[in-house]
Amino acid sequence: MQYQLIEDSISLQTLCQQYSKAEVLAVDTEFVRTRTLYPRLGLLQVFDGKQLALIDPVAIDDLSPFWQLLTNKNITKVLHACSEDLEVFLTGGNCRPINLIDSQMMMSFLGHGLSMGYAAMVEYFTGIQLDKSESRTDWTKRPLTEKQLTYASADVDHLFNIYPKLVEKIEKAGWFEQAKQETELLITKKFTPVNENELYQKIKLAWRLNPKQLNRLQHLAKWRYQQAKKRDLPIGFVAKDHTLMALAQSNPTDLAAMNKLSGAELLDIRHKGKAMLTILKQASEDSEASYPDEIQRLDEYPSYKQTFKKVKTFIANVAEQHDLAVENIASKKQINQFLTWQFNLNNIKEAATGIENNSASTIDLLTGWRNELFGQALRKFANNDFQ
Repeated sequence: MQYQLIEDSISLQTLCQQYSKAEVLAVDTEFVRTRTLYPRLGLLQVFDGKQLALIDPVAIDDLSPFWQLLTNKNITKVLHACSEDLEVFLTGGNCRPINLIDSQMMMSFLGHGLSMGYAAMVEYFTGIQLDKSESRTDWTKRPLTEKQLTYASADVDHLFNIYPKLVEKIEKAGWFEQAKQETELLITKKFTPVNENELYQKIKLAWRLNPKQLNRLQHLAKWRYQQAKKRDLPIGFVAKDHTLMALAQSNPTDLAAMNKLSGAELLDIRHKGKAMLTILKQASEDSEASYPDEIQRLDEYPSYKQTFKKVKTFIANVAEQHDLAVENIASKKQINQFLTWQFNLNNIKEAATGIENNSASTIDLLTGWRNELFGQALRKFANNDFQ
């Protein structure tokens, strides 16, 4: 398939006007994310079955005509393994797509696992083995080679042609709406703003700290994330988790004390020591009443292991009844989210779940297609079996 390289705003507007009449668009992105917090967009690929275009975001400042396509409810957008693409749309255009479906998600409902790669899907449908030699290229460097552009165009060329076959298969299996809902759930999670005050909960072993230490960790984790955003750096490049933990535990008051801490990264102290001392001082000024609660771990709840096994068995039975893989119905994280809610531990700041209130609408297993499939039975099972 021949492609058109779009390198100016007028060509982009003309292209997007054409695409606005499409029923389906196959979309892909190429980006670089090695030393940055946010993915740096290098190329956009789009195909409507007639015109395959490669849009150069390095040459074009204003991509709003493309973002408008993503929010056009009349056009189905199909992407494969769209999780990181969604981050591109969020950080590059603050654009939450509408009517998008993930072909990887569709394949999972057809029994191919949750993480089937694009090349494997293409080979499954067409027998073609794709050349993936350019997958690690720096897509932000210019000029792009003919080989790179041909490689990039193949992603949406095959995706557009496979999509109708995929729809036919998944509709026959009866899981099309569920795949759409699952894609929307992923979009919702990606576009839920980060709660900076809860970032400390995600740091390994934070549950070992007392409220005063957690308060320091909360301040440090929030500061680190804000620095990462400001400088577009991976959070680990600002300071390592174990450095924050050591500082939160010991509360050093000068650089000499910092350098003696077991577990603290010396480079973190050298580059950010003074800034972190300032943050610790700010934390020390908080009132005790504002300290976070101690983190009570779900796996320390009485009979947690036995209860988890019971729910997993329940889920396995549901999966067998509906000819679905267990992982399609519930991950370990989703089961733990349900158990935290069921045990009424939602007021505890449990890092693994992210639950903020007692509403069942926040629980994956009790919303959408899962709730329709087994939600009532799961609640009944839990209420009878967990007492």
